[in-house]
Amino acid sequence: MIKNISIIGLGLIGGSIAKSLRNSGLVFKISAYDKEDILNLAFEEKTIDEKLNSVEDALNSDLIFISLPISQALEAFNKLAPKINPGQILTDVCSVKYIFQKNWEMLNTGKGIYIGGHPMAGKEKGGYENSDPLLFQNSVYIVTEDLTDNNKFTNFREIIEIFGANLLYIPAKQHDVIAASVSHLPQLISVALVNTASLKTDNYNFLDLAAGGFRDMTRIASSDFEIWESIIETNRSQILTALDKFSYDINLLKNWIEKNNFSQLSGYFEKARISRDEIPQNTKGFLSPLYDIFIFVEDKPGMISKISTELYNHGINIKDIELLKIREGTGGTFRLAFESKEQADKAKSLISSLGFKFRE
Repeated sequence: MIKNISIIGLGLIGGSIAKSLRNSGLVFKISAYDKEDILNLAFEEKTIDEKLNSVEDALNSDLIFISLPISQALEAFNKLAPKINPGQILTDVCSVKYIFQKNWEMLNTGKGIYIGGHPMAGKEKGGYENSDPLLFQNSVYIVTEDLTDNNKFTNFREIIEIFGANLLYIPAKQHDVIAASVSHLPQLISVALVNTASLKTDNYNFLDLAAGGFRDMTRIASSDFEIWESIIETNRSQILTALDKFSYDINLLKNWIEKNNFSQLSGYFEKARISRDEIPQNTKGFLSPLYDIFIFVEDKPGMISKISTELYNHGINIKDIELLKIREGTGGTFRLAFESKEQADKAKSLISSLGFKFRE
């Protein structure tokens, strides 16, 4: 049974882990190590029970989360891995996994357990001040050990499930190959796209004309390079491979456009459309599908509150909400997602009784 949990780093992810555990209603002793001002704030807010003076102080806990930028996380990991106690679990939340696995195999003396982790959740802005107890709700939480394979992983699996996350097992090396294409490459492309479009003439600033599509594609360009520097450094080889593949595709497009080869372009667009449509829309990750209903809501104060209050009064939880379309002064279509078809049907009946209209 895990009762004592230490968190090294109370940034966005570490702070969200602490807040999620604290809000679970279960009794944990939560300790943390970070800068003094962050620890003081977390302690005052009762997010943590104890302020640690060093990374090594975490060795008194049953479970240790390392939640730091990769270079700092590796430093902490390399201090703890040789000293971990039997039965103790060490884990990290970094977006590169294989380097931790290699270091564990070199440094550990056969004691304790290491489980690499990568929660596929985040925000544009980091820091403890932006941490959120619901950050991991219905997201995918990648682990580098098959937690269904061994009873010794049961306690860790239960902790991750407290976050509301869905566990997905991917071996460390394979994780880094995938992450390079679906996470690290998009970050670099987003940065390049913004810089490419950041042009000015005497009459126009190009970005003044950027519409919603451009903003959606480049949202992650606001990310902090301090975090990305160590990601790029530690997953350099896989990122370069992904960039080579992307460069190849860009050159294909350039060639087809130069030659007015619209049949090839049409097929390329169609291939992308089919692949894009296969990305799950009813979940934040790849597991546990949600059940959607689509509601037209008039542009009037209190309308969303009216819906959420009615559902709350009947014990129905909205798992996800999204504004799809809006026309100022008229209204917009919202997507509400629920855990089961039964809850979605019940919600639809309750909301319909309030006079709201549904959309396909």
